[in-house]
Amino acid sequence: MSAHPIAMPEPLSPAVIKALSGVTTATITTILLTKGLRNVWMRGTTPLLPGQPRLVGRAFTLRFVPSREDLATPESWASPISTRAAIEAMPAGVIAVVDAMGVTDAGIFGDILCARMKKRGVAGLVSDGVVRDLSGVLGTGLPVWCQGAAAPASVTSLTFVSWQEPIACGGVAVFPNDVVVVDDDGAVLIPAALVDAVVAAAPEQEQKEAWIMQQIENGAALPGLYPMNAETKARYEKETKKA
Repeated sequence: MSAHPIAMPEPLSPAVIKALSGVTTATITTILLTKGLRNVWMRGTTPLLPGQPRLVGRAFTLRFVPSREDLATPESWASPISTRAAIEAMPAGVIAVVDAMGVTDAGIFGDILCARMKKRGVAGLVSDGVVRDLSGVLGTGLPVWCQGAAAPASVTSLTFVSWQEPIACGGVAVFPNDVVVVDDDGAVLIPAALVDAVVAAAPEQEQKEAWIMQQIENGAALPGLYPMNAETKARYEKETKKA
């Protein structure tokens, strides 16, 4: 296991957080699709509690590998390379993104660790694995997206190895400083280099889809409307410019 990196996520501007907080993850995937990115939705990242708020934050990555008996022990929890040490390195506002390899028979974090994350101002937790101490985790108020809960501790199936390194979460490559948006549809990754482009495109995409919904309410048929043909696009631009 390597020593932990020291690179910390860059703060995300309030303007970017505000802009992306008003955009659904579904819309973000559509925008990224127009830029050639298809694999940005993290499989298995289901809201642990229905109705959790949409969150936006820099990814703070953590990585597990398969359990190895000489390394994955209760004693390892006190190691300098541990989930405890990683949590103490998390800046306020980040979203912890955990590569648990999709393992669902051991909880990566329980109520005590989630309570500490909440206390440190971590915005939320995203994982392709599960948590443990479900009622306690919910009691901490930390928003969590994962595959559910399991009673066993992480060391029964997983070995924690690093943080703030590139990971795979739900089949998606996540790098430190990427941006994560989570809502009822799960977690979507925005590569750091594309954040400004997504922010710029989002209001127009949301407005366009709202206009299309209004046309549906008015009885319009789908062909030529969704996606728009040239005639519909011209009408959309004329009506929205008036507004």
